[in-house]
Amino acid sequence: MPQSIGPGAVRVGSRRWFLETSLAGLGGASVAHLLGLPALAARPSAAKKSVILFWLSGGPSHLDMWDPKPNAPQEIRGPYGVIPTALPGVQFSEHLPLQAGIADKLTVIRSVDCSASNHTPITMQAGNPLARRTNDGQDGGGYPSMGSVAAKFRGSNDPDLPAFVGLANSWKSDVWEAGDMGNTFAPVKGHELAGKFSMPKGVQVPRLQDRDGLRREFDRFGRELAADRTLDRTDRFTQQAYEMVLSGKVQQAFNVDEESVETRAAYGRESIGEKALLARRLVEAGTSFVLVSGAWGYFDHHGDNVRWGGIEKGLTPLLPRIDRTLTTLINDLEQRGLLDSTLVMMMGEFGRSPVINKEAGRDHWTNVMSMVVAGGGLRHGQVIGATDSRGGAIAARPVRPQDLAATTFRHLDIDLNGHWTNSTGRPIPIITEGGLPIDELF
Repeated sequence: MPQSIGPGAVRVGSRRWFLETSLAGLGGASVAHLLGLPALAARPSAAKKSVILFWLSGGPSHLDMWDPKPNAPQEIRGPYGVIPTALPGVQFSEHLPLQAGIADKLTVIRSVDCSASNHTPITMQAGNPLARRTNDGQDGGGYPSMGSVAAKFRGSNDPDLPAFVGLANSWKSDVWEAGDMGNTFAPVKGHELAGKFSMPKGVQVPRLQDRDGLRREFDRFGRELAADRTLDRTDRFTQQAYEMVLSGKVQQAFNVDEESVETRAAYGRESIGEKALLARRLVEAGTSFVLVSGAWGYFDHHGDNVRWGGIEKGLTPLLPRIDRTLTTLINDLEQRGLLDSTLVMMMGEFGRSPVINKEAGRDHWTNVMSMVVAGGGLRHGQVIGATDSRGGAIAARPVRPQDLAATTFRHLDIDLNGHWTNSTGRPIPIITEGGLPIDELF
């Protein structure tokens, strides 16, 4: 099982390390770069809105989850039975009973066009068919992820929290970053974040509340740093960086030990459950966009001859985990009054082939995939789109990556006509190829 994330995942090192990482560790930025970091600033609209995106790395099988075909031949319908859901006439896989029970709080999109996608997070996490894996050193075409757009155009809901956090063990394979928008708006690596914002040994927070004392203390610890990193040249971004450290909010958000034993058990003690709980704590504290990946490639179920196995042997053990985790998160957000302000999405890079192969698995299928949406104050209790009788092609209401981006940005109150400027001075629209919000959700 991948290592879980917790407050003790990173140990605080030397005082020099503290200065270099607490003030300069976000996204690999330099001190000067970080201290001018607009993504640290809270730029909330009227409501504190956020997004949690579950990334089912590898390509989850829509036919064996949210779009079963019980009347198809055995080689298409697969090894699972189906069960009714809270929505009349809608069926899920027999291994998703908890999600079936709250289907009235979900929207299942069965017609996601993933034809531009590949075996990477680029296209779908960018919400952009122009952002592609090209294997030529120019992957993504410079386009940013939806989380990076959120970091730039919305910022954090609290200045003491980073705007965009990724919770993933395999970064390059599971998290798309900021492209040509730059490291300023790249996701922060959650497994490194907690330790970078804790006090080093010998530094007491109460002694640092005074501004003059703050400067003297940090200056004492920072004499080994280069002259252009002196703490005398402070500006509001410097102070924001200090205050992020001093507030203790990051460290508190990562302290899942504050949660009850019952709550942690409800989410699940495996990787995706623990990260989901941490994601809830982060958005509750003020982070705007959190990406959660349980493990690299763990939904890549080609067959029993490969690492993750086929459908029956490989997928079956995973389904109860994501069933429990997603259901628990939605119920928890609702009980805390956070569901209407938090958009929850669960998806992967593409679907799986209609016919079970000779290795008892399904292969990559970029024609169509399914995904689930919840929360965000949107209209739920519905299925959007449909596939044909084999589950191999879109039969009704295509939903494109750019439509997912437009829907996400509308939820976050980001102007859909917004542009960012690349290094050559060219304005780049945040919505490409005519993307439109999914009307059925609004």
